[in-house]
Amino acid sequence: MNNRHDRLQLPSTRQLLVEGGDTRIALVPGQIFNRYGCTPQPDPGLLGFGSATASVISEAGFAAADALRCRLALDGEPHAISYARELNRLRQELALLCGTDDLPDVDIVFAASGTDLHLIAAQLVGNRAAVPALALMVNAEETGSSVTAALSGHHFSAHTALAATVSVGSAIPASSAMEVAAVPIRLADGTPRPPAAVDAEFESLATHALAQGRRVLLVLADVSKTGLIAPSLACVTALQRRWPDALDILVDACQFRLAPATLRAYLTHHFMVALTGSKFLTGPTFSGALLIPTAAAQRLRKHLLPGALRAYSAAADWPDNWATAGSLDNVTNFGLLLRWEAAMAELRAFHAVPEAAVAYFLHAFARAVQHRLTNDPAFELIPVPQIDRRPLVQATSWDHIPTIFPFLLHHPATRAGNRPLNREETAQIYQRLQTDLTGHPGLNRPIAALRYQLGQPVTFGQRHGMAVSALRLCASARLVAEATAGGKDNSAVVIARALAALDKTALLVRCLPT
Repeated sequence: MNNRHDRLQLPSTRQLLVEGGDTRIALVPGQIFNRYGCTPQPDPGLLGFGSATASVISEAGFAAADALRCRLALDGEPHAISYARELNRLRQELALLCGTDDLPDVDIVFAASGTDLHLIAAQLVGNRAAVPALALMVNAEETGSSVTAALSGHHFSAHTALAATVSVGSAIPASSAMEVAAVPIRLADGTPRPPAAVDAEFESLATHALAQGRRVLLVLADVSKTGLIAPSLACVTALQRRWPDALDILVDACQFRLAPATLRAYLTHHFMVALTGSKFLTGPTFSGALLIPTAAAQRLRKHLLPGALRAYSAAADWPDNWATAGSLDNVTNFGLLLRWEAAMAELRAFHAVPEAAVAYFLHAFARAVQHRLTNDPAFELIPVPQIDRRPLVQATSWDHIPTIFPFLLHHPATRAGNRPLNREETAQIYQRLQTDLTGHPGLNRPIAALRYQLGQPVTFGQRHGMAVSALRLCASARLVAEATAGGKDNSAVVIARALAALDKTALLVRCLPT
């Protein structure tokens, strides 16, 4: 293709940001946002505290993505060459900012989403197994509804990233399929299961499969949608010591709520790590990276993945010394590239903040939010066990501080009778928080006008036979950078905004019919 014509064909930044993924990233028909409630351009009036789900792209993130798009449109090279060069640049910078650039032979594979990363990891581990491998994970409500399908080799949604559309429900060849077992980490009423019981179930399932000669992929959630780590690191490392040649470990760290010391510890203990730029970092949805440590990379890089995965990967998404890279089409996914560039803008700003300042703000944020959720009758703070990554990592970095705060909503007049809002009512509150309700009867005008985005309602068991959901208010890298901008302590301003989000939430609850 003529280079000049090639340049003219590059779509706009807004269009690229919603391309190169599955149907979840597309704009809702007739709307300006996707199913996560996010637009492909900045929305400064929407105040974001929902990073456990997704965030609207920031002005800085959009500017970074737009600048990269302009460079790509003007550089005069074939797009495939530019795409490969820019992804290699991002690999190097991601490793540098994560503090892993000095670790030898850690490979990075890019993919559109965290779900795609699970699919790829499962295929890497189980593709050549003589008998179907087993994947062990926490229940899907805590990690993602599509993860189970991805691990088992099924396409969960129409996928149009790179190849012809893959239909919903189609599967990777049966020879590459993996059995999946999910271990619940909360009880029927939403309270956490005892960690010892969770560990025992993981250990029993893994030991039984490994004793049968099956390969096992153990998916460690760090952290889940509601802030849990499961199974425990003690359980995982004990299994690894016992079965070093038959057990693969994938850390589902797609929330990216990890300090560099933790990430290094996982990689040096031979764990693969799945990250996304769209949760804690607040980049636009659909930007994934799979970090593969030395020993696993040396074993896996010579294996070819099933041809059905062509819809998920371009050659440049893989390090060039992987056999899979040589078998894939030399095509581009500029949507993925621009979304990662936007996420990296957030990571650069966060990385510039001294760790002590990060910890100071997160502690202050946690104290204020937990106090409010505990003392307002409209809310029921869901307790989250202390984040514990021993024996691999001691709690010396900021990432032992909770940053996801799940809570149920209650009709205040019935709190003593323990009547929470049902799932439909909670979803209604979640949607109305994002709307300017000025002039609505019964609402205080200043509060009603503000628009807030919290984490989407997540299934949280049953109360008195009624299904309930939890909302989540979250701290993020973007909020940390804002709270420390210019070397000043702006924590009070950011925390006040978070508390105001809860003010509007409580007001909306009081306006519901009881």
